Amino acid sequence: MADKFDVIVIGAGPGGYVAAIRAAQLGLKTACVEKWIGKEGKVVHGGTCLNVGCIPSKALLEASHKFVEAKHDFDDMGIEAGDVTMDVKKMMARKDTIVKNLTGGIAGLFKANGVTALEGTGKVTGSKQVEVTDKDGNSASYEADNIVVAAGSVPVEIPPTPLTEGLIVDSTGALEFQETPKRLGVIGAGVIGLELGSVWSRLGSEVTVLEAMDDFLPMVDSAIAKETQKLLKKQGLDIKLGARVTGSEVKGDEVVVKYSDSQGEQELTFDKLIVCVGRKPYTKGVIGDGVGVDLDERGFIHVDDQCRTSVPGVYAIGDCVRGPMLAHKASEEGIMVADIIAGHKAEMNYDAIPNVIYTFPEVAWVGMTEQDAKAAGIKVKTGAFPFAASGRAMANNATEGQAKVIADAETDRMLGMHIVGQHAGEMIAQGVIAMEFGSSAEDLALSCYAHPTMSEAVHEAALAVEGHAIHMANRKKRK
Repeated sequence: MADKFDVIVIGAGPGGYVAAIRAAQLGLKTACVEKWIGKEGKVVHGGTCLNVGCIPSKALLEASHKFVEAKHDFDDMGIEAGDVTMDVKKMMARKDTIVKNLTGGIAGLFKANGVTALEGTGKVTGSKQVEVTDKDGNSASYEADNIVVAAGSVPVEIPPTPLTEGLIVDSTGALEFQETPKRLGVIGAGVIGLELGSVWSRLGSEVTVLEAMDDFLPMVDSAIAKETQKLLKKQGLDIKLGARVTGSEVKGDEVVVKYSDSQGEQELTFDKLIVCVGRKPYTKGVIGDGVGVDLDERGFIHVDDQCRTSVPGVYAIGDCVRGPMLAHKASEEGIMVADIIAGHKAEMNYDAIPNVIYTFPEVAWVGMTEQDAKAAGIKVKTGAFPFAASGRAMANNATEGQAKVIADAETDRMLGMHIVGQHAGEMIAQGVIAMEFGSSAEDLALSCYAHPTMSEAVHEAALAVEGHAIHMANRKKRK
């Protein structure tokens, strides 16, 4: 038996590495196990988020957006940029540099906080035991009073479109294109599909998105989803709803995709195909036989509101448990669990977790949609404000979209906030904080916002809940 720890965390993604650092900061002897094998054949921290998810995709989204601005929007501002071109390989190299800097930084944070990094595949073999197997097959057992499983998730594959090197790829493969495909197919109109589709559409691809569901972004407020769909269509994304993929065939350097919709059987040909139909928990082999940790039929680990599993001393967080598969949700769960293990009181408000789609304009939301609130029998009142009426949005050449506030009609308590617009991902934090503190729509309406800012749209939307918006026609008279 090797060293004994107070806490062993399995997985060094945004849930695991944060949990390990927090536990070490609280004086607990902590180790973190990671098996991620990077391009250089060694363990790299950061999980999906830093390596092939949140960070690299945002680097590509930002680069492609600036390319579109320089090519199409600068002229309106009096900027003559000339013939603007994109060097895709250089864009990818920049992305890789950013990833390397951030993942290397976690190793530095582990060292600074006294976290022991264990390299290999972690497996819970008992209520207080973790087995770590390195890439050469050598195993070592470690004892810990507490174990935190933060194994993350992997992309879902579907039988009609088996992955083919370089042609049919998942979200990871889509981050490695070295040139812009002329015709790009994307299966899935969710967060990942829309973001990756946006990147390559901006760079010149003819992008077709095939979505099996009949509704577009059903998790978003219907008014915001409708406007988002309109804006993405305007940008060139051909989004086909109710299109269920039934098969695919690789013919030379092309992919022929078959799908069915309301018109019957259809067929499209692409140069590249990205499969973005969701993610599944990576828990296979992480929990040993007979340990007693309960998993459901999909592989998710059963936990309570404080991420405790069915085995005392064993916790699970992030993508391998219930709730949205979001890096920031995993991180906050990691902090909560570390605090609980250290003997502190801690909890997490799962009703106030923000979501963001980093298209342009961005889509962000927190809390309930208007349709969900009504379905739950809650009487609501809403206020919305278009960025077209915002002075800062006009100055930014970003007048598309709107901000919407949803409140309880009887108590005025904030139930949700939904935004489509430039910097929506930054502005949604106002809704998160308001909901976290149980604020009313009036609390936002009575707050003083800096002028001119994009955030003033949130202020005006809160005012509009009672028909008191200043910079658009009021729906009812002031009380």
